[in-house]
Amino acid sequence: MKPAKLSELIESLEFHSDEHSAWVDLETGRVVRLAHSLLEAVEDDGTVVPEDLPDWEAEEVDLARAVIRDSGERFVGGPDRFDFHEYRQMERFIGTLENDTVAEELWRAIKGRGAFRYFKDAANRVGVLEQWFHYRGEALRAFVRSWAETNQIPFVDDTDDVRN
Repeated sequence: MKPAKLSELIESLEFHSDEHSAWVDLETGRVVRLAHSLLEAVEDDGTVVPEDLPDWEAEEVDLARAVIRDSGERFVGGPDRFDFHEYRQMERFIGTLENDTVAEELWRAIKGRGAFRYFKDAANRVGVLEQWFHYRGEALRAFVRSWAETNQIPFVDDTDDVRN
């Protein structure tokens, strides 16, 4: 079992979408992202694959087959962005601010529709946007570390290179 890179686990969380999912390949340590449409096509009829596929696409088909065949053994579903609760992270960040005026403006920004956009706009306006990005980055790292430990996924913390 090879360890996954913490930076790849974080990236899979940040670039999570409704059209793709990520898995950790316990055999190689790689984090792989595959389109749901490809998985469904392979699952429906895994034998039909055109012979003239480009190499990268043939590799994705092979990975999709492996994920379907070995899910839960070789492949473990990656961390889910909904478990990270970004709204909750914004609330926690606001709670760390010492300036009550700044905190109050950010509290107002996260109420109602468009909370994420309004929060970033307000954080930029009051001069704490970089502080927010740092806080969020640290929260992501802590969340993914905890997720990996809970799911017994070995990992290498290569995020010092990313932070500097």
